[in-house]
Amino acid sequence: MTFELLELARHVGLEAAAFVRSTRPAGRVDVSATKSSPTDVVTEIDEACERLIRDRILGARPDDGFVGEEGDDVIGTSGVDWVVDPIDGTVNFVYGIPTYAVSIAARRDGHVVAGHVVNIASGAEWGAVAGEGSWRYDGDARHVLAAPRLDDLAQALVATGFNYVPAIRAKQAAAMAIFIPQVRDIRRIGSAALDLCALAEGQFDAYLEEGLKPWDLAAGGLIAREAGLVVSGLDGEPDERMVMAAHPSVAEEYFALVRACGF
Repeated sequence: MTFELLELARHVGLEAAAFVRSTRPAGRVDVSATKSSPTDVVTEIDEACERLIRDRILGARPDDGFVGEEGDDVIGTSGVDWVVDPIDGTVNFVYGIPTYAVSIAARRDGHVVAGHVVNIASGAEWGAVAGEGSWRYDGDARHVLAAPRLDDLAQALVATGFNYVPAIRAKQAAAMAIFIPQVRDIRRIGSAALDLCALAEGQFDAYLEEGLKPWDLAAGGLIAREAGLVVSGLDGEPDERMVMAAHPSVAEEYFALVRACGF
């Protein structure tokens, strides 16, 4: 049953990614609206992509619920709902930076049980099922992910992102000034879903970001967890206030560092 949810997520995610690739014009994309601030943007293609995903998923499973970034929520009756970001990394998409993704996750009774992420520009894709692992796809072959161990936090390459609200961004910058000297370096890619998939593959050692919504975190967070990483908030479950992730070998030390820096 859960693998069927993943297969639906993958099928629809790949169709949505193809739609975005074929629809995106050359050059920069026009912005149709903003969200939390004038720099937090929405495009008409975001909205059209979400409509496509919603129509395909609810067409296949009409009793399910749907939570999307760009549209109204649908309340379902099946116990399954879908958490969707049609283009995670919209600013990258607007500028033509090739790191933006379709992220689709299925929750059962409030718990994420399946997730799929596809980099729209490159076609790279990842999937996970709760309790069954996570993997990167190579066609229909699946390469199981196991995040590498880290023993020295000072050698950590950390993926992160910054809020679009200027006052919050300023606070994050002050905390980051304390944080950076204590790790190898940071990277800011611009898509939380792709950051978490890259973390699961071992391209990063740790992750932190404030301001993530459920659709930013759902699929990528499951992929990271199923690769063996610890994903946490400041005081419990990850949430909009903070998402942190690291290998169990350094997780507690890393989480303590993030807290101590004042994020």
